[in-house]
Amino acid sequence: MQYPNGLKKNSFQQTRSRESFSNRGMTLEEDINETNNYYLHTNKAIIHKKPTPVQIVRVHYPKRSAAVITEGYFKQASTTDYNGLYRNQYIDFEAKETKNKTLFPLANIHEHQLNHMRSIVEHGGISFLIIRFTLYNETYFLKAQTLFSCWDEKEIGGKKSIPYEKIKQEGYLIPWKYTTRVDYLQIIDKLYF
Repeated sequence: MQYPNGLKKNSFQQTRSRESFSNRGMTLEEDINETNNYYLHTNKAIIHKKPTPVQIVRVHYPKRSAAVITEGYFKQASTTDYNGLYRNQYIDFEAKETKNKTLFPLANIHEHQLNHMRSIVEHGGISFLIIRFTLYNETYFLKAQTLFSCWDEKEIGGKKSIPYEKIKQEGYLIPWKYTTRVDYLQIIDKLYF
């Protein structure tokens, strides 16, 4: 029997199960938010997603009870995605996903974000990058210092990306878990405590 997508029942079911396993229906941000909620509810850490500052300019009211924002602008460049406290230490990090198989483009990081991360490290905080390679379903913890050296190399004419192999070697694979989907605190414990 053929189904609307042209696949037979068995191959259709296999394709769907591979898709649901490969991304588990979640984005990196959603996985980190779930992990942070777990940390908060178990009193392990207080880490939140930073809101992006937006200036609302125009609002349309199609009904009295509903408002639709039709125009808005970013007030300022955002810094990193997440910040908070863990074991008396300030934590600040950026999270990025890529579909690239062989590298992470440094164009995915903005200079003001990198400068913010440098400032955090200079003041004694812990800063890092979480990178998910979606095609491999692998998530890595990359220390800010590794990111800084790759960025500095790019600035003097070097590579404009971080090779996947370098991330595998110098980064730390974060295994997927049910309750803590992106348990980056286990990496922080190994590196800093």
